[in-house]
Amino acid sequence: MIQQIYPQVIHPFRYELNKDMQIAAAHFIPHEAAGQCANLHGHTYFINITVAGDELDDSGFLINFQQLKKLIHNRFDHTLMNDHTDVFSNTQAEHFPTTEVVARKIAEIVQQHLDTLPNKPTCVQVFVRESPTSYVVYRPKAGKQ
Repeated sequence: MIQQIYPQVIHPFRYELNKDMQIAAAHFIPHEAAGQCANLHGHTYFINITVAGDELDDSGFLINFQQLKKLIHNRFDHTLMNDHTDVFSNTQAEHFPTTEVVARKIAEIVQQHLDTLPNKPTCVQVFVRESPTSYVVYRPKAGKQ
C-alpha cells in the first residue's frame, strides 16, 4: 500500500490509532445526476480509519487493528456495495453508496463496535480515496454520527 498523509483531526484524546486498508469493490449510483457513475463500475478504495480514546483495554490496545480489518475489509472487499442492503440503499439518496456515504457508513459500523468496548474509544475520522484524484473525509460530530 502506498503510504499517504491524511488530513489531521483535532481531538482531546491521549491516544490515536490509524488503520489503513484497501478494498476492491464495485458500486453504482442509481440517480440520473450521477452521470456515468450510474453504471456499474469498480474502485480500489484506500481507507484510513482514525480511532481515539483516553483508555487502553486489558491487553493494552485502544482497539486491535485486526478487529477493524474484520469489521470493514472482510465485509466489503470484492463485493458490490449496492448488495449490502443492510448498509446502503438503491432508493434513498442519503444511503446510495457514494464515497461520502461509504465513509459515513464505515464510521457508523466502527463506532457501533467501539460502543461495546469497556474502554469506549471513538471513531473520529474516516478517509476514503476512490481514485488517485478523489477522496472524502468524514468526521462525526461530537455526540452523534
